[in-house]
Amino acid sequence: MRTIKKSVLMFMAVTITMAFMGGFTPAIAKKTIVFADFGWDSVQVHNRIAGFIIEKGLGYPVKYTNGETVMLNTALIQAKGAEAPNVNMETWTENWQDLYDEGLAKGKDAGTDEGFINLGANFPNSVQGWYVPRYMVEGDKARGIEPIAPGLKSVFDLPKYWKLFKDPEDPSKGIFYSCIPGWSCSQVNNQKFEAYGIKEKYNIMQPGSGPALAASMETAYKRKKPWLGYYWAPTWVLGKLDMYQLEEPPFDQKIWETTKACAYPAVKCDILVHKKLPEQAPEVIDMLKKYETTLKINNKFLAYMKDTRAKTDEAAQWFLREYESLWTQWVPADVAAKVKAAMK
Repeated sequence: MRTIKKSVLMFMAVTITMAFMGGFTPAIAKKTIVFADFGWDSVQVHNRIAGFIIEKGLGYPVKYTNGETVMLNTALIQAKGAEAPNVNMETWTENWQDLYDEGLAKGKDAGTDEGFINLGANFPNSVQGWYVPRYMVEGDKARGIEPIAPGLKSVFDLPKYWKLFKDPEDPSKGIFYSCIPGWSCSQVNNQKFEAYGIKEKYNIMQPGSGPALAASMETAYKRKKPWLGYYWAPTWVLGKLDMYQLEEPPFDQKIWETTKACAYPAVKCDILVHKKLPEQAPEVIDMLKKYETTLKINNKFLAYMKDTRAKTDEAAQWFLREYESLWTQWVPADVAAKVKAAMK
């Protein structure tokens, strides 16, 4: 027993001496990167794109925490507990502006460990507006469609073309597909109708769900029929269907606060991280600062999910294959090689 104990003590002494002399560096556990996994597809795909690169290329463990906007962003500010997110890949900032401002302010306050920092845009801006199929305005030779409304360029042209969009239940007016009841855009569209002077020419149809609104557009498109309504991006619908956004006066804050007679404001979709993450995972921060996509790319991978019924992790793999020339710019060559070797 004495011999064994003596051997153990000698081994410990040699180990400590080698560590101090630089003989080897003891392994240090890397910070777990926890993504705020909100309830919409685009952010979940971005989480898994970034997560795959971080895990397979940079060697950090990753987790995904589910929840709604306010809950997860509050947890991001506090970053308490193993399940609390330390990364938000897609902010939609204006939807929780007050809490965002609080988190950003705390991120700059050296007197607290709470708060986050903004690493920049994931994709520049979201889009909301009124759409018609592009073939109505420009035609589509490949599908044998001639333009039936070549002069339909803006919302102010709609009164001239109402007959193209006749409401089957009220043929004296056209039909406009608006937002889902309860969505804030529903009231906005009502105000726009008043401001643009088209209320006398169109009825507003409110589908009962998001899928129902998407289905109304997709069905009309497949049948080469007219369709007029509200939609937004990134979405699979605008990734799959070639739609034409009608012009509106440029966004103006004062007009928006009164009549809404201007374009919808763009909503920022930035990347946030908890304020301590840069010192805990500097390589991750370097990658996330370079991480940037486009609205078109988002529409494309969402359309891929719709067409193939792919899950979010499968869509992430599709992105990594299709946009290799983009994401390999975010990381060093050796990291990119590890990621590519780990891909399915």
